Amino acid sequence: MKIGIDFTSATRERAGIGRYARELVHALARLDHDHRYALFVPRDARADALRFDWGVNFSIHRAPLTERILAALWQRARVPLPIEAFIGPVDVFYSPDFLLPPTRARRTLVTIHDLSYVRVPECFPAPLLRYLARAVPPSIARADLILADAVSTQRDLVEVYGVPLEKVRVLYSGVDARFSPHVAPDAQARVRALTRGKPYVLSVSTLQPRKNYARLVEAFGKLISDSRFQISDLLLVIAGGRGWLFDEVFQVVARLGLQARVVFPEFVADDDLPALYAGAMLFAYPSLYEGFGLPIVEAMACGAPVITSNASSLPEVAGEAALYFDPRDVEAMADALHRALTDASLRESLRARGFAQARRFSWEQAARELKESLEG
Repeated sequence: MKIGIDFTSATRERAGIGRYARELVHALARLDHDHRYALFVPRDARADALRFDWGVNFSIHRAPLTERILAALWQRARVPLPIEAFIGPVDVFYSPDFLLPPTRARRTLVTIHDLSYVRVPECFPAPLLRYLARAVPPSIARADLILADAVSTQRDLVEVYGVPLEKVRVLYSGVDARFSPHVAPDAQARVRALTRGKPYVLSVSTLQPRKNYARLVEAFGKLISDSRFQISDLLLVIAGGRGWLFDEVFQVVARLGLQARVVFPEFVADDDLPALYAGAMLFAYPSLYEGFGLPIVEAMACGAPVITSNASSLPEVAGEAALYFDPRDVEAMADALHRALTDASLRESLRARGFAQARRFSWEQAARELKESLEG
């Protein structure tokens, strides 16, 4: 077969869905040498994101139009230009990023990572909320098969949009082999410089309200002001690019006078991320809603003990390898931080269970299941 894939998100976003698309399609390229693949990217796609040892059965098709122009054409045109105009005829078309462009393929697949814009709409700016509410449902309706990041998302699709259960297949994400406790000395040195050689609690994700960082900062403030707590130089490191509506996080840091104790390195290079995970005393993931929660699996694979929300997919993904808390309860979050940081045996237990849990997820397995789904 000839299979088309929208690779746009892989070239647009360094983290999140961009990482998902890159890792999954790279694993597919290593696995499948039989079918022909046409990867679609817009004119303004980053060239570095396309560098990979693609097999001879993979080809890159760059449209002469930017992503913004293409989106406008596809959403507003009465008779939208099919993607085959840029990649040629295909038997199957797959989009790993919510939106299914117009296509004449006989079979279509789309990944719906989560329905956060429905479940926690207060976490989105109004224009983005309107866009997703308008654009995602038609993709769900047009797709022959929907891939969901977890059972919780599969359940949401059935409950919110009435999608037949048999139309949704769960496809778990994976974790790359580079995420391990064994990290390069130069990466360790860069992390030590970033953290000033101090112990730290880590969280990794884009700064936006759904990630719940304002409450995490408040919980951290309660923790270090507790007279029972003895780690006087502990830092909170929140690594991730700036998304939207993130001002509150910095306002809370300023209000609590924590500028010297909360570090925002923004986006951390892929080469340094395993070392950042491996060096953490604790990994905290306070998200209000996740489709999967890839950072918790990466943290576990690197040996970081994990505490996380008891919301959406996170208990499904972390299993018995994490300590849970209510993400809307600052006191509960502070208690979880205190318990994990003051109990070395608990951290060691979480660490051991985390290694085992992380081994359940691999991009090779995800690619194998994607190939089966593409073949029908």
